[in-house]
Amino acid sequence: MKLIGNVEIENLEKLRSGKVREMFSFDGKILIVTTDRISAFDFILPSLIPLKGIILNKISVFWFNYLKDVIDNHLIESDINKFPAFLKKYKDTLSGRSVIVKKVNIYPIECVVRGYITGSGWEEYKKTGMIGDLKLPPNLSKCDRLPEVIFTPTTKEVSGHDMAITINKAKRIFGDRTVDFLKEKSIELYLKASEYAMRQGIIIADTKFEFGVSGDEIIIADEVLTPDSSRFWPLDEYEAGRDQKSFDKQYVRDYLLGTDWDRNSAPPELPSDVIEKTSERYIAAYEKIVGEKFKV
Repeated sequence: MKLIGNVEIENLEKLRSGKVREMFSFDGKILIVTTDRISAFDFILPSLIPLKGIILNKISVFWFNYLKDVIDNHLIESDINKFPAFLKKYKDTLSGRSVIVKKVNIYPIECVVRGYITGSGWEEYKKTGMIGDLKLPPNLSKCDRLPEVIFTPTTKEVSGHDMAITINKAKRIFGDRTVDFLKEKSIELYLKASEYAMRQGIIIADTKFEFGVSGDEIIIADEVLTPDSSRFWPLDEYEAGRDQKSFDKQYVRDYLLGTDWDRNSAPPELPSDVIEKTSERYIAAYEKIVGEKFKV
């Protein structure tokens, strides 16, 4: 299977090369290509993960279709056979891992939704009993289910680490009505997806959404509920009070935390067994969520 780490397309302007996605502009639309790159601790790792880009792309397309009654999205076309003719010669690179989408003015805010307390939210709660400006019940355990789903936005930084901001500060930046809308839709999306995923044997512990404006409408964009943007836990192995097994890139983070890498210098190559097991986790996430055997 061909690994894709960087993409260049003749005569197309590359708008952006993100940690995982390459974006190209044409005819008032955007071509997004999801590579096999993986990032951790705000670094792009030197190793590529087989099939990762195809899996992320297919999972996002699944969720865009499943959730479109909650809010419109930026997806125009995901079938390579319906792409413009000039892209056909790049079929080996684009097939399965690319979409054509609307141009959207993205809000520079990550709409983080949490149904369980883990990660940075758990670390903050241990110190303050709060996440952002939200007071939480006392005596929660690590990975506990929260009494209700919470919205804890962060900034969206071009480089470096996204920073948590309070809902009140977000409202000062973007306005009350916009933030209330983003909060309402983020929680609605999370709840609908979580109920579905639970039936498929997956807990969505938390996730993040990105929204933007297309015309005069706020829509959802970027990726949706993938193993890169969410924490997926196996339902049948869930137990509060400890770390959980996962179908996401936490496995890679945990591996790196066990090395002597200082998280300030160039990251190391991943061993072949870590690469293989990471790919297997992404495939498992796809198969559980989509409910079908993964095929390239």
